[in-house]
Amino acid sequence: MLTWKEVIRFSVKGNPTPDQRVEKSESEWKALLTPEQFRISRLKGTERPHSGALCSIHEAGKYNCVCCDTPLFDSTIKFESGTGWPSFTQPIKENAIKYEKDSAFGMVRVEVMCNTCDGHLGHVFPDGPEPSGLRYCINSESMKLDKE
Repeated sequence: MLTWKEVIRFSVKGNPTPDQRVEKSESEWKALLTPEQFRISRLKGTERPHSGALCSIHEAGKYNCVCCDTPLFDSTIKFESGTGWPSFTQPIKENAIKYEKDSAFGMVRVEVMCNTCDGHLGHVFPDGPEPSGLRYCINSESMKLDKE
């Protein structure tokens, strides 16, 4: 189970090696994604709170990257954070997520991306439920639910 200390270590010293890499040109991503998916996942945008289609869905399945279909989160670790974005306590695998320090907008946060294709997902915070204490705050537009 990942902890905040490990998240910070990854963001400072380097991320785990992904199982594979997917790289495409900007025009290839634009052809594959909707304009909103492209804005959020490739240009590091965000959706308005409580606007994402996956916020209130609690069906069994895997939440995969909208860009490359890599499994990122399992529905069993999704929780209601009250923030307006889908929230998770752990990635599906330690090497599914890439972490980077984000100093934008006058604050310091940890950005999370798909470690396979570098698609922007959202941010992780140390205020989630036990046992990990982590809250992965993820844009709905960055994921798709693969129902079981």
